Formats: sequence, structure tokens, C-alpha cells
Amino acid sequence: MSNSAKVAIGGVAVAVILMPFIGFWLSLLVLVGVPAIAYLMLDPGQRRRLRRITRKEIGR
Repeated sequence: MSNSAKVAIGGVAVAVILMPFIGFWLSLLVLVGVPAIAYLMLDPGQRRRLRRITRKEIGR
């Protein structure tokens, strides 16, 4: 599993855990924000490669 996938899964887990404590909207912000930040942390070549491949090929 790639590091960005681990970050995305971690973001989802944190958002689900925090939902009862911080409310729906802030946990939704964490849920969307963590994967977005992980994507923005990729260098341009990795982003280009990620956009080029289909979703089925990501798991290979």
C-alpha cells in the first residue's frame, strides 16, 4: 500500500473517530482535507501518473 493511501485511510479513520467529539462539519473537513493534502504533497510527476492511470490499475 502506498504512503498516500495510508494517509487517506488514516484521515477517514480520524474523521470517524472525531465525529462525536467535534461535530459533523469539522469531521467532514478532516475527511476531505487529509486526502486532498496528501494529493498536494505528491510531486508533479506522481500527480501526472496518478491522473493518467485508471482506478482499476491503482491497486496493482
